[in-house]
Amino acid sequence: MNPPPEPGGRGRGKGLVRPYVVTGGRAHPTRNTFDLVTLVYAPHERPIAGLGPEQRRLVELCRPGSLSVAEVAGHLGLPVSVVKVLLADLVDSGHILTRAPIPAAELPEAQLLQEVLDGLRARL
Repeated sequence: MNPPPEPGGRGRGKGLVRPYVVTGGRAHPTRNTFDLVTLVYAPHERPIAGLGPEQRRLVELCRPGSLSVAEVAGHLGLPVSVVKVLLADLVDSGHILTRAPIPAAELPEAQLLQEVLDGLRARL
């Protein structure tokens, strides 16, 4: 027989750590520069001794290569808001580096597209 779920645990049972515990009671990151598609990676030179368990998992996850903020949240099973707070702390300590997403290319004007279309139709 399974043990009853903990109150407020939404049926997840034992081992549930509340997000405010993971972030030290903070709801907002120290910097507001993380988008869902911001790429994060961890340099290998920084030791992970002294980091909390969630921070250590985050750094180890990002060491093989870059991941987006959304991917990190998915792999860790944490809300994006919690991951952003953890990331901000790790950026401040130098354990994580970020790269802003590549901006979308500017779309050509409709007139240029129409001229290209007209030229293609004329050739066919």
